[in-house]
Amino acid sequence: MTPHPAIVVHGMIDVRLALQPRRPVLLLSAPGAALFAGCGFWLALIQLARREFPDAAMQDALDCADASGMALGAIRIGLRTLVLRPDAPGFAAVAAIAERDGIVLLAARPPALDLSAHGAARRLDAWLAQPDPNIDSAARLG
Repeated sequence: MTPHPAIVVHGMIDVRLALQPRRPVLLLSAPGAALFAGCGFWLALIQLARREFPDAAMQDALDCADASGMALGAIRIGLRTLVLRPDAPGFAAVAAIAERDGIVLLAARPPALDLSAHGAARRLDAWLAQPDPNIDSAARLG
């Protein structure tokens, strides 16, 4: 996975804002989004983003918090990058499946600009222009 600056998106309005500058980006779900929005919501959001921005250099990651079952569900429906806390029950099993299937499993959320934060839209260009990638190789598992 090529690291890109991470942007927390909460819906299609945020996705459009994040992808408008036409720079590489990692679309990151809200913390624990798999638990309250569901894996299907994230998949649908990302599929719509890919249809609207077919040439975008984007990656995506769904945060599953400590819910190993949700992480497995996300893998089943085809999501390829997940955040799962290492203290999650069943983490080792999920990590083994992720490694076997070529899934990127992050043990921690990368630093990200949350578009729901006050003034985030004003800071978007500067955030995307950062020279250093946000995903630390030490946080990546699998």
